[in-house]
Amino acid sequence: MGQNMLQPQVLCLCSIILTLFFTLLQPTAAQITAPWEVDALKAIRGSLIDPHGNLSSWNRGDPCMGNWSHVICYNATGSDGYFHVKELQLLSLNLSGILAPELGQLSQMKIMDFMWNSIGGTIPKEVGNITSLELMLLNGNQLNGSLPEEIGFLPNLNRIQIDQNHISGLIPKSFANLNKTKHFHMNNNSLSGQIPPELSRLPSLVHLLLDNNNLSGYIPPELSKLPNVLIIQLDNNNFSGSTIPSSYGNISTLLKLSLRNCSLEGPVPDVSGIPQLGYLDVSWNQLRGPIPSIQFSSNITTIDLSHNNLNGSIPGIFSGLPYLQRLSLDDNNLTGSVPSNIWQDIDLRGNKSLVLDFQNNALNNLSTPLSPPPNVTILIVSQEHMLHVEVQQITVQFVHHALATFLLKEYRCHQYHAHVSFQFMWVTGLRVLGSQISFHTNPSSSST
Repeated sequence: MGQNMLQPQVLCLCSIILTLFFTLLQPTAAQITAPWEVDALKAIRGSLIDPHGNLSSWNRGDPCMGNWSHVICYNATGSDGYFHVKELQLLSLNLSGILAPELGQLSQMKIMDFMWNSIGGTIPKEVGNITSLELMLLNGNQLNGSLPEEIGFLPNLNRIQIDQNHISGLIPKSFANLNKTKHFHMNNNSLSGQIPPELSRLPSLVHLLLDNNNLSGYIPPELSKLPNVLIIQLDNNNFSGSTIPSSYGNISTLLKLSLRNCSLEGPVPDVSGIPQLGYLDVSWNQLRGPIPSIQFSSNITTIDLSHNNLNGSIPGIFSGLPYLQRLSLDDNNLTGSVPSNIWQDIDLRGNKSLVLDFQNNALNNLSTPLSPPPNVTILIVSQEHMLHVEVQQITVQFVHHALATFLLKEYRCHQYHAHVSFQFMWVTGLRVLGSQISFHTNPSSSST
């Protein structure tokens, strides 16, 4: 009878021991990378050409346990008991080949970095399966084809960098679903068509870089609704006949607005409603009319309105800007006087400098005698109605020539001519640095 009573206890004890045994065995057996991710990595390696053998370690052992180069895994196993790939760091390895669709099997990856290689082919649509992906870094390759709309359904994507490739086609409207995306870097490609107005729904977007593409249509005024945008950069596209939306002048968060060479028409935008704006470039368009009375941000460093069809006089709005470094008004139809007080209230100590470019207008006089500090550069040549300049000592830089200092009693310039110490010279450009100068209208004079 005693033996019968002990039998259940023995069976129970054996059961406990076996349970503990298999429990202890289980973590040991699972200390490996998920098999489907191992297969994916091998497929990715097989689709790439690796001339320097940077991925040679991918041929042996386990990716996470064997420390495959450029593969970073999570520190702990997942709920399935396997290790998973967290990052692919393949920056600047001189790789070529293509991106394998098996990338989509790395569903827990957060960072996919193939920057600055020579990888071609298309972006596989399977990347839309990497729902944990936060950084998609593919810039500086030879990628082509269109953007997969599946990218627009990645719920955690923070940054998409595909700049400096050969991507073509339209920007998918599905990208308007990328609620966590802060950085859209798609510049220097061959994207075409209309910028989707739906992108205005992106609540986190701070950088919208679409410059140097083949985009057309109109510039969506809806983009002014982006609540956190800091940079809008659309240079070198063809928005032929489009105007700059007036609502862009009220994007209160904006730091940089660059619309250079976009075939834009209409007036210069009034950016008075952008309190932190530091950079404005609307050059090389067909903007017309006078320069409006803009109240620029005190943070402004660069104002480029050059190569347009602006007319009227230069207003006094450019003085009193303490951080201004460059004002470009060249190649317009501006008339009247050259302002001589723009550098006032600017801190030009140390290596700080200011460039004022008024070339190729119809300006004919100075408002007052000109007395800039040495680190103020004024470009004023090619004025058909100017100039008679009297100086005691002047430092003159001829564009395409070396810097030289001349001791002069009289310096004359008229229609690209210059008289320096009785020697006739042709000049293609002129910089006047740190001189005591007064200009007098003398439209009928010529160099002698």
